[in-house]
Amino acid sequence: MSTNRINLFGIEIDVMTMPTAVSTVASWVTDGKPDCRFVVTPNVDHTVMFQERADLREVYEAADLILADGWPVVAASRLVGKPLPCRVAGSDLVPTLFSDSKLDKMSVFLLGAMPGVADRAADEIHKRWSNVSVVGTYSPPFGFEKNEEENDRILQMIAAAKPDVLVVGLGAPKQELWVHKHQAAIEAKAALCVGATIDFLAGEKSRAPRWIQSIGLEWFHRMMSEPKRLVKRYSRDAWVFPQLLWQEWQRSAKGA
Repeated sequence: MSTNRINLFGIEIDVMTMPTAVSTVASWVTDGKPDCRFVVTPNVDHTVMFQERADLREVYEAADLILADGWPVVAASRLVGKPLPCRVAGSDLVPTLFSDSKLDKMSVFLLGAMPGVADRAADEIHKRWSNVSVVGTYSPPFGFEKNEEENDRILQMIAAAKPDVLVVGLGAPKQELWVHKHQAAIEAKAALCVGATIDFLAGEKSRAPRWIQSIGLEWFHRMMSEPKRLVKRYSRDAWVFPQLLWQEWQRSAKGA
């Protein structure tokens, strides 16, 4: 856990660049400690949910690394005088970690996405990163998190594979809640809660072009690519987040 954090919207966010975040996770892989440490990556949607859900706040309290995924979150930090250096998106963290020259080899388990997608992601990973070995993939059935037998089976699969890194792409907040609940039983050195990253690695979904990412509109690209699923969510976030930002700005102004 970083000692350099800011409190933004009630969330303690690590002040980190991508290289520092990658080095931190890489150190978990190599330091020999048996405990599984986990990463969450708050964006605007997470920030809105965080205000309403006590269970998600408990997850964030326990998280070992909290990285600002959304450009609006980074922009908000600068507006209220608590500047984060950059966006550290989960979908960038994973491939950058795979490319880290300090790790000669790394084993990975992919948990999430639709059936077959994680297998295609594994094939792409093996093509791109010779140092990374995908030692297991699994697409859990709908509602699995409520089935104790299914959860035990997943944990046994992970334990049998013994991955260095568990990449969890179950969507928020399900992935964060699941990792937190089962953290003590997850036999991996790091668990990364990174949303659609498995889909991106498989080529199932496309990231926004870099120029769109650079101007902070990747959320709009995502919304337009999956309107039925995301328009309602992002419309709500677009209404609530400015209110949260106004409240945060007022608090910072009073403390100035």
